[in-house]
Amino acid sequence: MTSDLETLDLEQADAIAISTAVRSGEVTAKAVVSAALERIAAKDPLNCFTTVMADQAIASAIQVDEAIAAGQAPGVLAGVPFAVKDLFDIEGLTTLAGSKINRENSPATRDATLVARLKQAGAILVGALNMDEYAYGFVTENSHYGATHNPHDWNRIAGGSSGGSAAAVAGGLVPISLGSDTNGSIRVPASLCGILGLKPTYGRLSRAGAFLFCNSFDHVGPFARSVRDIAAVFDLLQGADARDPVCTTRPPESCLPQINQGIDGLRIAIADGYFAKGAEPETLAAVEQVAQALGVSQQVTIPEAHRARAAAYVITACEGSNLHFANLKSRPQDFDPATRDRFLAGTMIPGSWYVQAQRFRKWYSDRLQEIFQTVDLIVAPTTPCVAPLIGQEKMVIDGAEVLTRPNLGLYTQPLSFVGLPVLSVPIQQANGLPLGVQIIAAPYQEASILRAAALLEAQGTIAAVVK
Repeated sequence: MTSDLETLDLEQADAIAISTAVRSGEVTAKAVVSAALERIAAKDPLNCFTTVMADQAIASAIQVDEAIAAGQAPGVLAGVPFAVKDLFDIEGLTTLAGSKINRENSPATRDATLVARLKQAGAILVGALNMDEYAYGFVTENSHYGATHNPHDWNRIAGGSSGGSAAAVAGGLVPISLGSDTNGSIRVPASLCGILGLKPTYGRLSRAGAFLFCNSFDHVGPFARSVRDIAAVFDLLQGADARDPVCTTRPPESCLPQINQGIDGLRIAIADGYFAKGAEPETLAAVEQVAQALGVSQQVTIPEAHRARAAAYVITACEGSNLHFANLKSRPQDFDPATRDRFLAGTMIPGSWYVQAQRFRKWYSDRLQEIFQTVDLIVAPTTPCVAPLIGQEKMVIDGAEVLTRPNLGLYTQPLSFVGLPVLSVPIQQANGLPLGVQIIAAPYQEASILRAAALLEAQGTIAAVVK
């Protein structure tokens, strides 16, 4: 077996290409992981990682190489480096969830289910990734661990709360990563960093071993630089899990074989109304670019999306603040100030508001189900603008000055609210700052989303660019 890396650009290659090279003997897993660790060290100012597990990663890579040498099946992601948002349990590490308070917790005694499933497929865990404290934010400007920088412009944010997860993939440090999405925390950083980010159907993937923020909203999912990687990783992560009572018992669906089937028979529409205003012109142009590539002219109105966003705020604040209530009373000084203030506001929301928000949630879900009787996919913006500057508290969108942090989730929150599967796909722009477009489907229709994304990728309409 050779460790020659000249024929494989590991900074640009996707996970399937890397695994194919490792399994064929073109390159060793140890060489792949060593190169990833070198890139992480070289690009450390991006501040993607809270922990780098160099020794463990090299030891795991050697085990993969030994398995291949012995003629054993090493797994479909053999030798592929990956990293996870620092709210997934990693055996032997303390799960920080972006906080100072969690440093006092004992190390995890077992891996989160999704981490274990990637390891079982031969992937090599190289570390834990930076995030907004307790996943409450869209910027990953963490007062405890610093801001994560956008690889396309290091003066700009990576988005959040899974900012480290997105920046690590967009920066060429790892080809795949895991994040979580409550109100847009996978899709927002995927958009701002110019990669793919999948928020699956609520409950489709196990959250066991993930530090939750808002139980009735939280999703977990992958980031990648190609549609086939997203599909392959999603396939591996599916499956019932007794450790997560929310995780569906629905049989896994193999999406990777379906991605090249095209979009014949799929009814696709553009979201108008709420989703067609409040954004910069280039954002709406990106949506139109995707729609034209898919041959879409039909429009659909998602009713009361602005109220869905408001109700999402209420439920998120209530559930999140309840989870952290004891520490908010006893040690408020140990929270990130921005997180603390939002949690404290959540403690003062009347219970009647929470109940009404949940009632509206049911009504809104019923309306979406009606829409998906007439269409299969909906196209909408992911973020209203490109990545703002680090520290930028306000921004001007569509001629109006608005607060940066909450308004990055303008178009993502109304969809998390009812647990729909959504993929953010990257549109590259001449100025070098990417944007994302959401492809939305009815529950459990991830394969249809991936079919449309694969066609867009084959056409060159979408493309992830490593910086």
